[in-house]
Amino acid sequence: MTQRIAMWSGPRNLSTAMMYAFAARDDCAVVDEPFYAAYLARTGLDHPMRAAVLAAQSSDPEQVAETLAGDGPEGGGKPLFYQKHMTQHMIDAIPRGWMAACTHVFLIRHPAWVVASYAKKREGPSLADLGFLQQAALFDALAQRDGTAPLVIDSTDIRARPGPMLQSLCRALGIPFTAAMLSWPAGPKPFDGVWAPHWYGAVHRSTGFDSAEGPLPVLEPRYQALAEEALPAYTRLAQYRLRPAVDESA
Repeated sequence: MTQRIAMWSGPRNLSTAMMYAFAARDDCAVVDEPFYAAYLARTGLDHPMRAAVLAAQSSDPEQVAETLAGDGPEGGGKPLFYQKHMTQHMIDAIPRGWMAACTHVFLIRHPAWVVASYAKKREGPSLADLGFLQQAALFDALAQRDGTAPLVIDSTDIRARPGPMLQSLCRALGIPFTAAMLSWPAGPKPFDGVWAPHWYGAVHRSTGFDSAEGPLPVLEPRYQALAEEALPAYTRLAQYRLRPAVDESA
């Protein structure tokens, strides 16, 4: 029986590195932002590599949802199916019934870091582009449905203590931790989205999680205001974040 793990974040949240960590497990298949084409097709947004994304993925959200409730790509066959999702993709046209088949985790990052990173790749982002409000709304909907808060993990904590934090996450998911999750080969991966050449340069140069983040970046006024708009949503979810495992042998 396949366990489906839906990881929810906005862009520039360590989300690709987390996908690589799960893909490094022998027992896990992964999928990269499966609703991206459907999101672009219905919003008309002009994102980098828009035409390539629309050509590479199904833009039929019902068809995508059916695959997400299944056993994973390439016919399944692995016990875990990890799904990297962007919260801003979950517009009204995207169905949500498939979500009942998944265990949900929310990956968060301080807005100052997100804004600084995103603006280097796509100038002038809006609050909607960053996914913070959508992430909080989805968190609330799942908490209300299930009667308990979904899992939350902070990218800053992962970078500071990757072994203990991934141990804690695996424990919360009810799966065994493996040290294979802490490293991966450099370069593009066959499961990367077609948009990887624009967005994944840094993670393609990596072979594991980056070192701990330092002080928050200094932002120009318009970006500082944007980060401050997003901060309440981040802070509210941050109170639920997982703590590192006591066993730090990893």
